Amino acid sequence: MESLTTVLLVDDHALFRRGVAQLIQMNPAFSVVGEASSGQEGMEMALKLDPDVMLIDLNMPEMSGVETIALLRERGIKARLVMLTVSDSERDIVAALRAGAHGYLLKDMEPEELCANLQKVLKGTAVLSEAATGNLVQALSGSQSFCASETLLSAREQEVLDYLVEGLCNKAIARKLDISVGTVKVHVKHLLHKLDLHSRLEAVVWHREHVGRRLASSA
Repeated sequence: MESLTTVLLVDDHALFRRGVAQLIQMNPAFSVVGEASSGQEGMEMALKLDPDVMLIDLNMPEMSGVETIALLRERGIKARLVMLTVSDSERDIVAALRAGAHGYLLKDMEPEELCANLQKVLKGTAVLSEAATGNLVQALSGSQSFCASETLLSAREQEVLDYLVEGLCNKAIARKLDISVGTVKVHVKHLLHKLDLHSRLEAVVWHREHVGRRLASSA
């Protein structure tokens, strides 16, 4: 029997937490192991419970979701960190991803999409609500460095980027390319620097948009 995927909710609205918890636990593959009403409480519970996934609200008193995610990453929390919020602001999306979020979902999404996205993020896939994707592309499109910088990627870095776009995690990319996980991490670090990006998710979204435009223009 496969072990359940454990989820920790961090949101200052009790009714919303309860509704999300009930929704998630309708799926037999998931178990909500805790609910926190603040970022600080969420961090303390994460250290104790070691959840697989954390759903974190953006706007919370005392410590925002972005600050919470940054602190969780700093403390070495291994959970997949997903922002779940009402805000589709470009600034908030970019801030969350640069803090280390593995996904950015909007609270008005269809209920059945939530667990599907959690399953994707567990496999290493970057998850972003459709509205958030469009706004992130718009936010990133202000820089003109991507098209020029992409040509500076080595063949191996381009391979790693292509696998990132497919949603593969570092371990899976390492197996595909027959290299170590550490080497994959180095390639990811270098390609992000060359593309002037700050996170894997930014690279995935921007690459998809760039390739789409390139294919459209060549059609």
